[in-house]
Amino acid sequence: MDRLERVCKALRVGNLKQFVHEVEFHDKEQYLIEVLELALRHRENRRIERLIKQACFPVLKDFVRHDFARVTFPNGMDKERLLSLEFIEQRENILCIGAIGAGKTSLAVTLGRKACMHGKAVRFYRAVDLATELADRHRENTITRVYRQLAALDMLIIDELGFIPFDRLASQLLFNVISASYQRQSIIVTSNLEFGRWNEVFGDDRLTAALIDRLVHYSHILAFSGPSYRYEQAMLRKEGGGAYLQFAPSPS
Repeated sequence: MDRLERVCKALRVGNLKQFVHEVEFHDKEQYLIEVLELALRHRENRRIERLIKQACFPVLKDFVRHDFARVTFPNGMDKERLLSLEFIEQRENILCIGAIGAGKTSLAVTLGRKACMHGKAVRFYRAVDLATELADRHRENTITRVYRQLAALDMLIIDELGFIPFDRLASQLLFNVISASYQRQSIIVTSNLEFGRWNEVFGDDRLTAALIDRLVHYSHILAFSGPSYRYEQAMLRKEGGGAYLQFAPSPS
C-alpha cells in the first residue's frame, strides 16, 4: 500500500488514486477540490446503483411512455407534483387504481427509480410475493427482521394487488406492514380492483375496511383508464407485419 492509499484509508475517503490523473492542475486548491468532487460523484453514483439493485425492480419489456392523459389526478396532485416526489417527504401514499395494462406498474417503477436517484431507499414487491414472504418468515419465526427491513424504507411499492386472493394469515401480516407504515413512510399500491372489491382479496370485511382507511388517509388516488398498452403493441406488431415497436419510459 502506497502513501496515498494509506492516507485515504485513514481519512475514510476511498482511494483517490484513480482520480488524480483525471483532473487538470491549475493551482493547488482547485486541483484538490476537483479531485474530491470527482470522488464524491463516484461515491454517489455507486450508492444510487446499490439502491436501485436493492429495490428489486422488475424488468419491464413493455415499458411505455407515460400517457398522463390516461391518468385522472385528484385535487392537489398533478403530473409535476407527482414527479417531484414531494409525496415521499410528506409521507403520503400513491394509489394507482384502474384498467389492466394502462401503465400503473411502469409509473410505479419510474417513481421508484427516480426516488433511488434522489438517495431514497425503495423496495418493489408484487403483492403476492410480499404476502408469501411474510407468511414464510412468520412460520420461520423471523418475521421481526422483515418488519425492520421494511420499516427502514422511504418507499414501499406493492404491485398487482387484487390478482390473487390471500389467506387469513397473509392478509393479517400485510395489514401489519401497512399499519406500521402509516405516516412513517410512503407506499405505492397498484390494483385493477376498485376499493369495494378489495374484500375479495383479503377475505375479511373488517380488516379490509381498516386497511383501506389507513392507505387512503394521506394518499393521492390516481385513476387509470384506457386500453392496454400491451394490447396496442400487439396490434401494432400485427399491422406492421410482426415488427416490434419498443416504447421507452418518459425521461421525466
